[in-house]
Amino acid sequence: MAELHDPTGNHLLGALPSDGLARLLPYLEYIDLPLGAVLYESGDVLLHVYFPVDCIVSLLYVLADGSSAEIAIVGNEGLIGIALFMGGETTPNRAIVQSAGQAYRLLGQRLKDEFHCNDSFHDLLLRYTQALIIQMAQTAVCNRHHSVDQQLCRWLLMSLDRLSSNQLYMTQELIANMLGVRREGVTEAAGKLQRLGIIHYQRGHIEVLDRPKLEALCCECYAVVKKETARLMQ
Repeated sequence: MAELHDPTGNHLLGALPSDGLARLLPYLEYIDLPLGAVLYESGDVLLHVYFPVDCIVSLLYVLADGSSAEIAIVGNEGLIGIALFMGGETTPNRAIVQSAGQAYRLLGQRLKDEFHCNDSFHDLLLRYTQALIIQMAQTAVCNRHHSVDQQLCRWLLMSLDRLSSNQLYMTQELIANMLGVRREGVTEAAGKLQRLGIIHYQRGHIEVLDRPKLEALCCECYAVVKKETARLMQ
């Protein structure tokens, strides 16, 4: 089914040499990922990796009491399931679809085979992994030292970078769960942005009206991650 679509809509697949992509193409499965779909739970053995095309997947760390916080988001710049080629078969994270769309699914064993025999694919995935680690580290710093207002700005900008429009569909409760903060804090922060004319929010629909102002209000964490990702993945 993959041949009916354009796998280069995912930037990792698009960065592969033509012969490397051709080897993967027969094994790529084009699938729909609905909002809220869980790709894997904490501790699950990973069987597949996912290359998002126009969806966003959140990686959440889940505590013993069931509470969670987002540690990274992945869209068309990357893949879900790095543990498979980093030497592990499981991960303590949960992967859940934050914004619905499509992705390519690939059997984990096929990914590992290509990772070990294709130098360009090997290097590409390692550079992406470093970019993801940088995002995780910067998210941890942001959550510890910056306000909910700044965290929301960062989260909105990172989500926009992975979508083709300026609109997101996400309730304040879900955003609060992603950021690991109280819903009231998100409500207050979103209200400030709306009064400033930066966003319009209504019933789970967020439209960003003024991205430059959103970037101006954001902390440095967004720019750090964006710059390093661009450097690593160029």
